Amino acid sequence: MVAGNRKNELKALFSGGSVATPPVANPAPATVQPPSAPAARAPETKSAEPLPAGEGARTASGAIKAMGLSLGAITREAEEARALRQALVDGERILSLDPALIDSSFVEDRLAIDGPEEEDFLALVESIRENGQQVPILVRPNPAKEGRYQTAYGHRRLRAVARLGLKVKAIVRLLTDDELVLAQGKENAERRNLSFIERATFAAALVARGFDRKLVGEALSVQKSELSRLLQVAEGVPQHIVRAIGPAPKAGRDRWMSLAGLFGSEAATAKSLDEIYSGRFRAADSDQRFQMLFNRLSRRTRPEPARPEELKDAEGRVFARLHRVGRSPRIEFAAGTDPAFVDEAVALLARHYNAFAAKRT
Repeated sequence: MVAGNRKNELKALFSGGSVATPPVANPAPATVQPPSAPAARAPETKSAEPLPAGEGARTASGAIKAMGLSLGAITREAEEARALRQALVDGERILSLDPALIDSSFVEDRLAIDGPEEEDFLALVESIRENGQQVPILVRPNPAKEGRYQTAYGHRRLRAVARLGLKVKAIVRLLTDDELVLAQGKENAERRNLSFIERATFAAALVARGFDRKLVGEALSVQKSELSRLLQVAEGVPQHIVRAIGPAPKAGRDRWMSLAGLFGSEAATAKSLDEIYSGRFRAADSDQRFQMLFNRLSRRTRPEPARPEELKDAEGRVFARLHRVGRSPRIEFAAGTDPAFVDEAVALLARHYNAFAAKRT
């Protein structure tokens, strides 16, 4: 009987009804009490108020909702498991590869300098040494070299793992050139660790290889106007100068656009070459290199004063010099010039000036 009652309770719970109280079997006969004096009347009490209509139904529906959420979670887990199985069927696996078998992407998105290594890369090496490689890189089979792979993203992780002499964890995926570019750009955009000039160089390299500008913008997750600025800087600053400076992470778009505006003359090119081959430039980090070159090209050099025109006599001797300086030209007579000639020259200039002025009026 107990099992039947539990069955009825469960049935009522999921049907939204109330649970009936089972009848008591074989009730004991009532005992007849002898009459007695009337007892004192008990104080009147209010009966308990009935539950609002539908309260039992809400309790039941809450239980059903909780069960529905649990079933939903199970369904999502099943879908994720199916997606993982499908990825394995499609050939997308995480493998441990020899870094020596992996080539760089056909388009570069990182700038390295020939000076001291950047601190964040050394920190990455130490992190992998202590904790292992947490995030796999993405590679594809190299379409030009059988048995080798090509990196889509994760170049720094690959370099760090190779430094430690370890194998690299990599997702191997069949990618077209367009898909590789999109994956490479998307990963860099999400991690937000490419500097402005690295993105500019990446964009210019893609355009130079014939990729559509719309695809380049999608790969970098930038609008058309921002892509134009990236390409403007990449075209304005010579590539050998960009590579000498390096990523310069602290120099943003405005600083690079200002630097690009300082080029365009042979003098600027000569100054930049003189700067990047200096010892102090090579000893500096990337941001310092940018500032050094920017300061060098921004520094205004005083123009050499114009050489005066020499006035000579019939025998080739200089008797006076004409200085054309701004709006105040002047004539300077040579030392030892006869004072009488100076007086005559001044009088002659006065007559000629008066005649000249009369013609202008």
